[in-house]
Amino acid sequence: MTEIATHPRIKLSKLRDIGWSLWDPIGLLDPESPAGRWDDEANLSFADEYDSYLVAAASQLRRGTSPDEVVAFLVEIETEHMGMGDNQSARSRAEAVVDATLADETIWTWPDAQGRFRV
Repeated sequence: MTEIATHPRIKLSKLRDIGWSLWDPIGLLDPESPAGRWDDEANLSFADEYDSYLVAAASQLRRGTSPDEVVAFLVEIETEHMGMGDNQSARSRAEAVVDATLADETIWTWPDAQGRFRV
């Protein structure tokens, strides 16, 4: 008998919308450019650049990790793991990502009775 999944899945496109518009620590999207979204054709080659970090942060929030701890995680990723060094805006951008992730009620999709996820 197949066990039905009981955990939600992240809607990656929604998480990317949040992460790319509020975080983008490397500054890959040029705000002056007309192609300033992760899903613009010119940006698709690097659209997944931050996925692992954003999914980890969202998953931590879903599991009940405090927002402050998740903010600290994102700041550490940016300043230490990515090697971007101390940046005055790192904390405020991480806070914005956490706040937006918590506020977005549609970022998670739950399985139906048969264990299938809607797209």
